[in-house]
Amino acid sequence: MGILNTLARAVTWWNGQSFGTQLHTWRKGERVGEDGQGNIFYQSGGGEKRWVIYNGESEASRIDPEWHGWLHYTWSEPPTKAPLVHKDWEKPHQENLTGTAAAYAPQGSIRRANPVDRRDYEAWQPE
Repeated sequence: MGILNTLARAVTWWNGQSFGTQLHTWRKGERVGEDGQGNIFYQSGGGEKRWVIYNGESEASRIDPEWHGWLHYTWSEPPTKAPLVHKDWEKPHQENLTGTAAAYAPQGSIRRANPVDRRDYEAWQPE
């Protein structure tokens, strides 16, 4: 399995970092910090280039808003140096759950564990 994993890393990016990203991170990356999900953030050239190495699946919605802002140059200081002030009414960050079993399903949806029996609807039947 070792050779197959090495070949997969050479040509894919969705199951962690590719070999090229790992090499670039090793050579030029300066570790800036880590978020609550274990994603590690790097920069090079004094912040000229910024990137993230995901802990697991490469899904952009898994990045906390503070780090997202830093990655996209919304602010210059990373959350490790200048943490954002959160309001008491703010909910904690949650990744996009669309397509998973935990995705939102409105009342009456057939995806719910116990769908509501609709008695106010009568299906059309051809004569």
